[in-house]
Amino acid sequence: MKLIYTLLFLVLLLFIWSSISPFEYFTWFLEVLPAVLGILVLVLTFTRFRFTNIVYILISIHCAILIIGGHYTYAEVPLFDWIQETFNHTRNNYDKVGHFAQGFVPAMITRELLIRYDVLNNTNWLNFIVVCIAMAISVTYEFIEWAVSLGTGEGGDSFLGTQGYIWDTQSDMLFATIGAICALIALSNVHDRQIKDITF
Repeated sequence: MKLIYTLLFLVLLLFIWSSISPFEYFTWFLEVLPAVLGILVLVLTFTRFRFTNIVYILISIHCAILIIGGHYTYAEVPLFDWIQETFNHTRNNYDKVGHFAQGFVPAMITRELLIRYDVLNNTNWLNFIVVCIAMAISVTYEFIEWAVSLGTGEGGDSFLGTQGYIWDTQSDMLFATIGAICALIALSNVHDRQIKDITF
């Protein structure tokens, strides 16, 4: 419990910092909204379903990525401006970190829900289904970005964040897919041990 409260406190501090003079308030609102909604869902369901510590840590990291991106916009994060200049990148690639996390973190959330609710009769399909769900989440987010951009015109450009790259949407989905696969490869064993500890 102490870990969870500590993570929540740190995310709230970061949120407060992020809300002070962001690059653009409309973009800030759009970018931090998924983090706020996610935290609300976790708080409201905490007494009925408690995730493993590793998932809470990953969710906190993902929230931090969203909140930092909201403060600066994804195209203007200073560290990645420096990386762009130093390594002669054509764009600020902070958004690719965000989309990698968009696959990595939901994959672990999905994995835990499927295992603990015993959704699958044949666990041989677990990894495939987890990756497919993570991809579906990424696609849905791209639909949302597209709709917001169409609905708000220039106001949604910072949220869309293509930075003139015509394959931005496709590469975003690719990074999310890679993130989901990396999560399963890197963390499945640790995750299984924590699930066992929390359910037995």
